[in-house]
Amino acid sequence: MTTAVVPYTHDLALTGPVGSLDAYIQAVGSVSVLTKEEEQSLARRLREREDLGAARELVMAHLRFVVHIAKGYTGYGLPIADLIQEGNVGLMKAVKRFDPDYDVRLVSFAVHWIRAEIHEFVLRNWRIVKVATTKAQRKLFFNLRKSKKSLAWLSAAETEAVAKDLGVSAKEVTEMEKRLSARDALFDPAPNADEDRVFSPAAYLPAQDSDPAKLVEDFDWESDATTRMAAAIETLDERSRDIVQSRWLTEDKKTLHQLAEVYGVSAERIRQIEVNAIKKLRGAMAH
Repeated sequence: MTTAVVPYTHDLALTGPVGSLDAYIQAVGSVSVLTKEEEQSLARRLREREDLGAARELVMAHLRFVVHIAKGYTGYGLPIADLIQEGNVGLMKAVKRFDPDYDVRLVSFAVHWIRAEIHEFVLRNWRIVKVATTKAQRKLFFNLRKSKKSLAWLSAAETEAVAKDLGVSAKEVTEMEKRLSARDALFDPAPNADEDRVFSPAAYLPAQDSDPAKLVEDFDWESDATTRMAAAIETLDERSRDIVQSRWLTEDKKTLHQLAEVYGVSAERIRQIEVNAIKKLRGAMAH
């Protein structure tokens, strides 16, 4: 029976919502609804003789129901045309598996297959990061959206009521509500002309020098260097120490001429003392 469905998928593609959606909806709405007897006859022809023409008629006659079901999922922000196409896949699967001997109308049987395909499509595409991975989470995902009366967060009492109705814990309801309220963010969006900065995941990547081991190593080195520098400065005479500190180790740094006035010597002499002091410091730091 596998080959019974494939040949007419091309016909469905031709009538699928690939052009004007309104035109498609109008076209499938104009297809006559089958009577129970016609439906039973076509189903038996497909099941007993693999009649592809009968399969096509069954599918075409029920496309309007797919449109009706797909419209119930427009609140997820996905294109209605895509929802219809997925629903059509579910309809074809239902036609393939439909057994007329159960005396059930095809639409009652197919609705479960149609919804299943649309559910899978919504879960795959509504979020980059999956919001529902287990069977229980998927049930909660769709039922919670129906249970919420507004876009506002559920109160504690409403959360308990929804949890009781769906047979889950209040914690699970709250967690799913958080997932439903979340929105995907572009990894590295292009900044708008009116924005100075763009806060996106790319902006929060760790720096290349953020390795913990490297940070500890750098801290230890800086700490040791600071200790050795302090010890080296203590080996200088008072004037040399004051000149080095005034020139390099304070925020309000003094010029050579300012220090020359303090010590009553030329600026060139202050420079020579500074050079000699720095040489001594380098020697002390090297040990």
